[in-house]
Amino acid sequence: MDPLLIAALSGVVGLALGVVGMYAFRVSEAQRGAGIDVDEPSMPAGATEVLASLGLAYIVVDTVDGVVRANPAAYAFGLVRGHTVVHQQLLALTARVRGDGVIIDQEHELARGLQGETSLVVHLRVAPLGDEYILVLADDRTEFSRIEAVRNDFVANVSHELKTPVGAISLLAETIEDAADDDVAVRRFTQRLHKESRRLAALVQDIIELSRVQGKNVVHAGRPVDLEDVIADAADRSRLPAEAKNIELKIGGALPHRVHGDADQLAMAFRNLIDNAVRYSPESTRVGIGLSSRDGIAQVTITDQGIGIAKENQERIFERFYRVDAARSRQTGGTGLGLSIVKHVITNHGGEVALWSQQGRGSTFTVRLPELDESLDTFEGLGRGMPALTRAEQAVTEDTAPHHQAEDPATPGPAKEETRDQNSARRG
Repeated sequence: MDPLLIAALSGVVGLALGVVGMYAFRVSEAQRGAGIDVDEPSMPAGATEVLASLGLAYIVVDTVDGVVRANPAAYAFGLVRGHTVVHQQLLALTARVRGDGVIIDQEHELARGLQGETSLVVHLRVAPLGDEYILVLADDRTEFSRIEAVRNDFVANVSHELKTPVGAISLLAETIEDAADDDVAVRRFTQRLHKESRRLAALVQDIIELSRVQGKNVVHAGRPVDLEDVIADAADRSRLPAEAKNIELKIGGALPHRVHGDADQLAMAFRNLIDNAVRYSPESTRVGIGLSSRDGIAQVTITDQGIGIAKENQERIFERFYRVDAARSRQTGGTGLGLSIVKHVITNHGGEVALWSQQGRGSTFTVRLPELDESLDTFEGLGRGMPALTRAEQAVTEDTAPHHQAEDPATPGPAKEETRDQNSARRG
């Protein structure tokens, strides 16, 4: 065949192939632009909206456990980092659901933090989502678990503490019955029976008071309280045991402003502090109660000259039933709940209680509570259970409130003078 003819035919064939290839390329690009060739799995319609409304942490993973969707809560809990599920427990659950198609409900304790220094208790619900995805829902139960543990520990401690005096009373009753003909023994064991019964009554009373303190909202149920009257009453109740040990109770200073709260609870807290100071002080010493006010904070310090508290015990001194010296507490009648009640009461009133102590030199408990600002009409809603502003809150209100008229701060207004006169009359 003629070489020229062969070359011409080859050129025609090549040109045709080029035109066909170009056409196929253009068709492919058109299909890609129209999304015809996209065959990626998609989440069921409305799933995103439903997940957003649940209020739980959630993670959606694909067939290789890559995170395709997660809300901020999942990242905040440390369940997800980048596009990766952090915990192997979660990956094991997603693998089981992917294999069995069965929904799993379990509670797990997961490490939290970069080094796993803390833990997170979550209730996990793992279920299929469409044909390609696995959904993980996580409900934070850490606080609930902590409260449950505290409750169980409290019940166990109460049972243990009650068992001792109850057992002693039972044993003493049997002993008295056996020694009915011995008047001296009966009197001796009867005295011990009275002591154990008083200890049991004190323990039950402290448990009741602690329960009442934890259940009452003093923010809404409180009233203006004169701390000077509360502390004077608490000191009077401790004066008899103090005189029995020749201990002087000395109150110094003043509290010019009232606080918002529950007078009975505050009296109970300060009575416990003063009673502890008297109980753990040696004879012929002094217990000082100092009152002061500064920057809208009422401060009360209770100082004794007792045995003091070792540094390693000071952090746990406010725990329920914790005793530095259990044997000495039994001798003095302590229940181990007094300082726990104090902590709860002061915290409920928006204050704080601190301890300074040194062995051999005594202890000082310092209570700080926010004062009420009585210079303005802030008590209008108190009769309906609405709290008045503290002095610190009132300062913020005054700074942010609009001032329509400038006043000379050196010249008190009529309302302020009237309030000052009323306060002076109330103080006596």
